[in-house]
Amino acid sequence: MYIFPAIDLFDGKAVRLYKGRYEDMTIYSEDPPAIGGEFAACGARHIHLVDLEGAKSGQTPNFDTVCRIKERSGLFCEIGGGIRSMEVVNRYLDAGLDRVILGTAAVTDPEFLQEAVAAWGEKIAVGVDIRDGFVAIRGWTQKSELEAMAFCRRMEEIGVKTLIVTDISRDGAMKGTNRSLYEELARSFDLQITASGGVSDLEDVRALAAMDLYGAIIGKAYYIGAIDLKEAVAIGGRQE
Repeated sequence: MYIFPAIDLFDGKAVRLYKGRYEDMTIYSEDPPAIGGEFAACGARHIHLVDLEGAKSGQTPNFDTVCRIKERSGLFCEIGGGIRSMEVVNRYLDAGLDRVILGTAAVTDPEFLQEAVAAWGEKIAVGVDIRDGFVAIRGWTQKSELEAMAFCRRMEEIGVKTLIVTDISRDGAMKGTNRSLYEELARSFDLQITASGGVSDLEDVRALAAMDLYGAIIGKAYYIGAIDLKEAVAIGGRQE
């Protein structure tokens, strides 16, 4: 299982939100590229990046910071947050990012999603952000009418290969990840499923690895010292 330590970006800084609430934001670093270097030193080979400003605006205000993280770390970098046009998809991938994650646009603009998958294949992932069993959009600020499992099935039918699935209620709460959700996803779909939200300790990492998931995202637990990233990488297994 690949370990994806996360960097959430706002105003060029590395931050974390509590349950997706922008008013509950903690700044962890004013030098996100340095954090990328720390991840590499711990043995990680992947980074999960989110432009929190972009998630609300649909723009790329942290583009330069994202590129500097990729350049400094040298790691596989996936980026989500406000990617709602082929122009933005192409901008990131042409700049050397390894994968882009469509969230709101995958819900509101299925034709764009299909165009992106046709153009870039496995470099396109979809973020499935779940609140009360439904898919949330626009930086988690709105709950759609799409039931989450049905949406995942639709993504599989379209040809999406990778889903990043977040239980919003667990994100940043340090109460453990939603293991039953990921067990159900692993049973139900032949997809690369990355668990996101609430990965709070090494026992969470072990449990997710035992499900043979594709990946697990580690956010707040790294920044507050609850998870040793080197140990998490070792539990996840071979990262290449």
